[in-house]
Amino acid sequence: MNTFLGTAVETVRTNNPLVHHITNYVTVNDCANLTLAIGGSPIMADEVLEVMEITGMSQALVLNMGTLNERTVNSMLLAGQTANEKGIPIIFDPVGAGASDFRNETARSIINMLNCAVIRGNISEIRFLAGITSSTKGVDASANDTSSIEEAQLIADQLATAHKCIVVITGAVDVISDGRRNILVHNGCAEMSRITGTGCMLTSLIASFCGSFPDQLFYAATTAVLAMGIAGELAFEQTTGTGSFRVALIDEISRIDQQTLTQRGNYVEK
Repeated sequence: MNTFLGTAVETVRTNNPLVHHITNYVTVNDCANLTLAIGGSPIMADEVLEVMEITGMSQALVLNMGTLNERTVNSMLLAGQTANEKGIPIIFDPVGAGASDFRNETARSIINMLNCAVIRGNISEIRFLAGITSSTKGVDASANDTSSIEEAQLIADQLATAHKCIVVITGAVDVISDGRRNILVHNGCAEMSRITGTGCMLTSLIASFCGSFPDQLFYAATTAVLAMGIAGELAFEQTTGTGSFRVALIDEISRIDQQTLTQRGNYVEK
């Protein structure tokens, strides 16, 4: 992992991966700016008439269910099929999975019809996708779904194995699994849950790394999680409120480098 961290950020900034987002309108601007901050190039095209063409020229595809509507579901599936045909990694963010029948049906369609490279969600969303009883609090994790680290690892392993992908469960301790290996990331701060969109932004960050390292998805996803958690810590150290914290978070991603990742990264590889 340390060897990968040594060149990861520089490689993303050199490659400038094009990341196609079909995402939600609450956080779309922050996702675009965070992609730019790490060195990627964002494009947000959800019209069914162009999604296949745009996806085909991209290095990664983000599918985010945050503000789901019937029109974009078809766009997501068509874009995902194109990504699969061309070997482009799909990063799926099942926002609010478990909250409604429409959302649940869409989440199931995406994971069953498409080969997702990475699925990133909170514990409630991942529990639902894994077929485990879950409750929801809108798009946030429910306190009723609080799991031990060991249980979260087992759930991540189960979903990763079933769908042959990387699973990222974000929380106080982030869990990354490919079904065989686990990495626990202890970076981050509670204030990251007090602004909207940090999960969506992390999904964009994961896509930027995966678009640059399509053959090393496990470590690419982990590096993105580390970078986001460290940026949150650094942003909190210099701000006094949630508005300035949001801006500082993007600033810190734009400044993050090899030295910061290796010195501040707090993770356990299993």
